[in-house]
Amino acid sequence: MPDLDALKALLEAKTAQYNRPNFIAHDPISIPHRFSKLQDIEIAGFWAAVLAWGNRVSIIRSCERLLAWMDHSPYQFICQHTAQDLKPFLAFKHRTFNATDALYFIHFFRQFYQNHLSLEAAFLPDSFGSHQPDVREALVGFHQVFFSLPEAPLRTRKHVATPLRQSACKRLNMFLRWMVRQDAQGVDFGLWKAIRPAQLVCPCDVHVSRVARKLGLISRPNDNWLTALELTENLRLLDPIDPVKYDFALFGLGLEGF
Repeated sequence: MPDLDALKALLEAKTAQYNRPNFIAHDPISIPHRFSKLQDIEIAGFWAAVLAWGNRVSIIRSCERLLAWMDHSPYQFICQHTAQDLKPFLAFKHRTFNATDALYFIHFFRQFYQNHLSLEAAFLPDSFGSHQPDVREALVGFHQVFFSLPEAPLRTRKHVATPLRQSACKRLNMFLRWMVRQDAQGVDFGLWKAIRPAQLVCPCDVHVSRVARKLGLISRPNDNWLTALELTENLRLLDPIDPVKYDFALFGLGLEGF
């Protein structure tokens, strides 16, 4: 590890630079920011997070297609759509995510929201609580809930990660950051309260991990769940209460070609 004081100063400065409202417009988080209702934010945010691979322009464009087909009212569409309303989704494709996956997402959301007010409940298995050091059990529990319906396609499992497969779970960790973190900057939503910011795990994609390795925050050669934990544990040395705020700094440094 490099000098912690110098590292903290760098990451605090870069977090302040990127964790601000003008970050929103060109990032997938702009998709849920189009809404004010809890369920709309959850549904739009989940789509945006799961589709967040590739360049940001194409991610946002794909999400906008989905929103248009849902009449820009995701929660109302999920609860009230007819079979006829689903026909446009048969043409959906974003990289390897296709119509089969999209239709199952819609089916899951409809079944889930018939019995729950918030998607947060899907991340709260009995094994998870404030005593847990991180969100591992929350992610494992969500994966089990999400694929608990008998209609769940086998192919869709590759789009929703779980620590049980040693995945870094980058997209789900990013979604949890959006839903859980809250500060005065207004980028993350801070809508969910059962998970503490200190339990979050830093989203670890190839760009973030590349910067983190250069800064001495990661020693592991490959990106997986243990790598994400190593990064987060080192970030906790800088801020044990809100370590994942430094995701902004690592992402920003990656944009700058650090």
